[in-house]
Amino acid sequence: MTDQTIVADVSAEDRPLREALIRGWRCKCPNCGSGPMMKGYLKVQDSCSVCRQELFHHRADDGPAYLTILIVGHLMAPLLLIVFQTWRPEPLTLFTIFAVGCVAVSLYLLPRLKGAIVAYQWARRLNGFGRSG
Repeated sequence: MTDQTIVADVSAEDRPLREALIRGWRCKCPNCGSGPMMKGYLKVQDSCSVCRQELFHHRADDGPAYLTILIVGHLMAPLLLIVFQTWRPEPLTLFTIFAVGCVAVSLYLLPRLKGAIVAYQWARRLNGFGRSG
């Protein structure tokens, strides 16, 4: 196989990263954008029910949880300081509001970040996604 063949193969099989990430964020198949990626809250389907794209290759592991904690912490910590310095609420009230807020934001972000990570792996042909179309 020559170098020209390799370059032609890579450019012909280019997968759009931005489009895949948006589809993954919406928990849709990164290939077609219409089939659901998730079978439950966080369980990724083995393949897309619409385009039959194999999705079992993903290796999201702890990435979505790590990113969720990182984002929630960076959002809630400054907000907690601002609320405390501005209104000085009772500690129990402050704890209750921010505990519920952290849980709600975490539950919202976790499946979306997992979808985005799986879509990123699909777009970059990582972990076996390069073998299938």
